[in-house]
Amino acid sequence: MNKLYIGNLSENAAPSDLESIFKDAKIPVSGPFLVKTGYAFVDCPDESWALKAIEALSGKMELHGKPIEVEHSVPKRQRIRKLQIRNIPPHLQWEVLDGLLVQYGVVESCEQVNTDSETAVVNVTYSSKDQARHTEEIPLKILAHNNFVGRLIGKEGRNLKKIEQDTDTKITISPLQELTLYNPERTITVKGNVETCAKAEEEIMKKIRESYENDIASMNLQAHLIPGLNLNALGLFPPTSGMPPPTSGPPSAMTPPYPQFEQSETETVHLFIPALSVGAIIGKQGQHIKQLSRFAGASIKIAPAEAPDAKVRMVIITGPPEAQFKAQGRIYGKIKEENFVSPKEEVKLEAHIRVPSFAAGRVIGKGGKTVNELQNLSSAEVVVPRDQTPDENDQVVVKITGHFYACQVAQRKIQEILTQVKQHQQQKALQSGPPQSRRK
Repeated sequence: MNKLYIGNLSENAAPSDLESIFKDAKIPVSGPFLVKTGYAFVDCPDESWALKAIEALSGKMELHGKPIEVEHSVPKRQRIRKLQIRNIPPHLQWEVLDGLLVQYGVVESCEQVNTDSETAVVNVTYSSKDQARHTEEIPLKILAHNNFVGRLIGKEGRNLKKIEQDTDTKITISPLQELTLYNPERTITVKGNVETCAKAEEEIMKKIRESYENDIASMNLQAHLIPGLNLNALGLFPPTSGMPPPTSGPPSAMTPPYPQFEQSETETVHLFIPALSVGAIIGKQGQHIKQLSRFAGASIKIAPAEAPDAKVRMVIITGPPEAQFKAQGRIYGKIKEENFVSPKEEVKLEAHIRVPSFAAGRVIGKGGKTVNELQNLSSAEVVVPRDQTPDENDQVVVKITGHFYACQVAQRKIQEILTQVKQHQQQKALQSGPPQSRRK
């Protein structure tokens, strides 16, 4: 197919104008330009030159202020049945393309046209005119984890709008209400012709891939910041996610690849959740909170409301660090899934941990240095309220507010400080030794 159709021409277009465009693009022709009102025809020496003309000129060159369209000229009897799809991204599987095309009828042929470019070109012939006409707009559905959808949409929907504008498609995303604990994926529906859908799919997957890689980098960073945390062992991520295990160096022959928490190391965290979300956390007849407790390996209880109109309720979570991570992670996720915060907002909760009053100064640091460093490190807000009266166990409250990973990093670093304080006290006691008896 070396005969070209040139469309979207102004009434003033002349053969000399087209000759100049092709000459500047260094594309030879083997005959004169046959110019009609609004369109023209020309022959190229062979099919490879025709393809180069399509790729170099179509939509990229203007004549009298209008971008010209360049494509193969199809015989009149085949014009409606035969389609050409260009700019197919190299990663788009042929099975996906075939699946889209057969939704609209019997495909007589689908042949790839060889090009020098990275993107592919195919010629598709349907068995009837009506079937080819229906392919003008087709839906493409993509499943994506909810964690990535917010970043795909972007602030005020800017990312999604840009993809729609750049690819000339209409994109919709299934509502949050359809998410469940066991189905965290949302459906992205792209409407357009095959060519524009392929472009949109490429842009969408690029955004999702960026989000995924950023999350992996963040997870590995959190693994270093949260000592001893084996993220793969937590069960928060499916085995098929392909997430590489966090590493902090080659494990020795005498130590496991990840430092492990002692099972007896139990902590209590008070997590404050929206009062309206309590029913979702508990579940029907308490089934959800029971499942969550078994999954995390932690004791999870919801304290009574302090007042009838209280806006938050306290969840008391008791268990070792990994259990805290799992339990709190699922609670954050459930609040997001049940739409208790705006789709454009991150879930930010307040957590309280109690520390010995004598250790509070170490958490604050000289002139507030330690707590400031802790906030910069974790991105959470960390406050040790002044003038607290210690409770009956001589403990005071440290308040941590932020999104899930920020809160976890802050909790781990505070527990690390407390461990250092305890070790220091133990060393000091050993050095002083037992009291000597007086000589008589």
